[in-house]
Amino acid sequence: MDATFRALDDASRRTLLDALRERDGQSLGELCALLPGMTRYGVMNHLRVLEEAHLVTTHRSGRRKLHYLNPVPIRRIHDRWMAKYAEPTVATLAALASRREGARIMEDPSHVHQTFVRCRPEEAWSAIVDPDATELYYYGTRVASDWEPGSAVRYLAADGSVVADGTVLAIDPPRRLEMTFHPRWSPEIDEEGPVRMTWLVEEDHDLTRVTVRYYDLTDVQAETFTRGIAYVVAGMKTLLETGRPLGRSA
Repeated sequence: MDATFRALDDASRRTLLDALRERDGQSLGELCALLPGMTRYGVMNHLRVLEEAHLVTTHRSGRRKLHYLNPVPIRRIHDRWMAKYAEPTVATLAALASRREGARIMEDPSHVHQTFVRCRPEEAWSAIVDPDATELYYYGTRVASDWEPGSAVRYLAADGSVVADGTVLAIDPPRRLEMTFHPRWSPEIDEEGPVRMTWLVEEDHDLTRVTVRYYDLTDVQAETFTRGIAYVVAGMKTLLETGRPLGRSA
């Protein structure tokens, strides 16, 4: 967490994070316009600090490098010192998105979340597809699928009701899972339809990098999913590194 606190201890870097919170996926040129009194090189240095603290992730689109807010480190600070005082989040999260089945996929993600976990890639993959694992970090839901392309995916509550469902679009264990995700936990979010998500699991030295990408999110979905995915990713990381669900002491 030291790197997170150092990165946040600068007004210009906080301005960049605020801008990405308002609109994700901005280029260097767009972010430079927010700090007119600073050189392009100075803005690049601030973004480098934010990337090293994992507060910002990037995605290349042609010759452009797009920047995305990654709130997971801030969520971990919240969970360490404040979670016991806050109401647990009740909404159920899911994944990434296309506006409807068969629609053309946008080249650039609507939102990107990333974290580094001290585990093997196979362990992270198992946490994504194993119902016993998802029950411990994915808002208490058990995932159900045979994980074949075209197969159904369902997230089931304790009473067996379907909280969300979708379809496996492509799968390459233990590296990549593409799927649609249709939340069912409220009429308002249900009406927004299915979204498209991608889980990416990559070895990074002695760590595993887990990335979740969302595509074509509506405003309603963006507000719900970007808030919830931080809890899901933090919960997975805690479970894999400590063997305990998020918020549960030894």
